[in-house]
Parts: sequence; C-alpha cells; structure tokens
Amino acid sequence: MSKERPIVFLTALDLEYQAVREHLTDVRPHRHRAGTRFEVGRLANGGCPAVLGLVGKGNHPAAVLAERAIAEFDPFALLFVGVAGALWPQVGLGDVVVATHVYAYHGGTSEDDGLKARPRVWEISHESDQIARHLYRDGTWKRHLPDGVPAPNVRFGPIAAGEVVQDSPISAHAQWVRRTYNDALAIEMEAAGAAQAAHLNRSLPVIIVRGVSDRADGTKAATDGADWQRRAVVNAAAFATALAEELARESHHGRPADRTGRAEDKPMGGDIRNVAGGNAWVGVQAGHIHGDVSIGRSPESGLDPAARLADLHARLRKARTAGEVDEETFTAAQEELAVVSESLAASTEQGKSRAMIALKKLRGLLVDVADLAAKVAAVIAAVRGVS
Repeated sequence: MSKERPIVFLTALDLEYQAVREHLTDVRPHRHRAGTRFEVGRLANGGCPAVLGLVGKGNHPAAVLAERAIAEFDPFALLFVGVAGALWPQVGLGDVVVATHVYAYHGGTSEDDGLKARPRVWEISHESDQIARHLYRDGTWKRHLPDGVPAPNVRFGPIAAGEVVQDSPISAHAQWVRRTYNDALAIEMEAAGAAQAAHLNRSLPVIIVRGVSDRADGTKAATDGADWQRRAVVNAAAFATALAEELARESHHGRPADRTGRAEDKPMGGDIRNVAGGNAWVGVQAGHIHGDVSIGRSPESGLDPAARLADLHARLRKARTAGEVDEETFTAAQEELAVVSESLAASTEQGKSRAMIALKKLRGLLVDVADLAAKVAAVIAAVRGVS
C-alpha cells in the first residue's frame, strides 16, 4: 500500500463483506503474516486507500482482528459495517443505525437478587459523530445506494454488543437487555470488540454502522427469508462508504474540505528541519502542525533509533519505579522492546517492518502515560527515517 494512511472496514459476515467491497476499486489481496487475508484498494470514487477484512461472529475475534488490522495498516479510522437486530418497534427493517456509543452488556455480577450490570461503554468521537450527522442531514450519502433502492431512515443512538444471538421478546435475557439498556436501538455481537481495540490504539476513531435486518423478537427466520439481511447491509454499506469519504477529507488534511475537495487550509507536509550550530537555538513558528515534531541539536542525533530506544528503556524503568506503569504493562512493554531491538539488528526491510509493528503495539500499551507515548512516537519516527 502507499504511505497514505487508509481507512479500515471490518465485517462479520460474507454478505456484509461483499456489500462493502462493491464500493471499492483496484482491490487486491494482502496476506498478514499470521494468515489473515485482508483486501486493499481504494474507495470507488478514486478516494483514499481502503482495507477490508472479515472477522467472523463475536466480540473476541472482532477485537483480535481489529487490533491486527490497526497494527498492520496504521489507519486513520476504523468502520465496522453490518447488520443488527432492532430492540424497539420504532426502529424499522432496513434502517441504518450509527452507534453514538457501544454497550458491552455482558459485564455484570450475579447476586442473590439477580444480575447486576457492570457494562463497558465506548462513545463515538465527537468529530466523527458530527461528520456522520452532517452527512445524514445533507443527504448526499444517498447517491451511494444502488439505483431503485429507496433511502432508509438513519438513526443515531446506542448499540448493545454481546455474545449471543437474541431472537426472543420474552426470554429472561431479552427482558434484561431491554430493561437495563433501554436506550439501545439495536443489538449485535462485534462492536464492543472493535471499540476496545481502537480505544487501546491511542483512541483511534471507530464508527459502528449497522443495517437493521430483524427485530430480535423470534421473527428472524422470516425476515431473513424475506431478504432483509441483504437489503439492510446494502443500506449500511452505502452510508458507511459515504462516511469514509468525508472522514478521509478531514483526517488527512487536518481542516475540513468542501465537496469539491478544496481544503480550507493546507497543512505543511514532508520533513522540515531547522539545524543550529554553536550556541544558536532553533525556534518553531507554525500554524497547524500535523504529525511528530522533534527538536534537537542535529538531525543525526534526533533520528538515531538506538539512542531513542535507550532513552525509552530508561524512562520506562523509571515509570515502573514511580508506579506510573503496572508490572504487567511493564513486562509486556519490555517484550515488545526486545522485538524492536532484535528486528532492527537484522538491518533488513523485513526486520524494520517487524519493528514498526512492535512499536505500534507498544504505543497502545503506553498510551496512558503521555511522555512515554511521545518517546515511542519518537522511536517510530527514527525507525521510519532509517534507509
């Protein structure tokens, strides 16, 4: 793939995968070293690079493969696209639901008087939410629908993600979900996993877009037989790919662009270095800065991976001693640092690639300690600068 950061689409079912793939062009396979097959291409309008992956059913595989996609491709956003069951009568078949936040509803404690909820919740980023709502209001996303397909309702609200297929209105499970998460519009099985993986990667924007294919009330066989799965995912894929275009316009260039692609402000690109000698100092005077900024005595000392790694090792040990990093995180971070050192020692492109993957995992582990995360970013920049 090009150095331009892509957007990642993930789906659980082949039907969903095919619906998204219809909106991509120049598609070709990409094999992950662990055997996962992604496909890479571009949005069909000639837009940004795109990655498509199939995760299967469930939050656990969704989390693992979302993390794998993030580490492999370093996307600017992740979209999970598919079908869901409606939890309330006002949500119609074929409607598109964009998750304002995701409930992992299986968290709880079982006590004598019943199951008490202990949910995890992930909110959509404010910027992503604003872009999605604007896209819905202006209606331009509808051009992505196939000819003759009527535009569905688009709804914004919570989605509940668990580990079971709900298909009853009266079971104890169904009643508990509707009672405990009574603002959730729909229910599905993968959003919590994808949201957790994105959260652990410096809060990467993740947007869940679902088409309603059934009512989770015992009529799933009938609605599936009436082709509502296909119809619902066509609607979801249309909105998701339109949303991807808007996210790309704003993510890569920092400032909003109008619909003709003209950016309001163009950011500085490439590497800009100011080097001072003797007793001189270099100041930074800039408007919007996108990416990493390094200030040092010389480009050579600032971009030495070995020196950066040694600095990171020392700061990590201090963080453990000060209690900023727990023992489990420290051990995991040390393991990733060992991979980086071993991989860079090979002095090959394959070794450099392995080192970058390990560094991205390390960045996720240390994201809660700001200066450690910054030092990881500095190592990443240094490794990228190695020819």
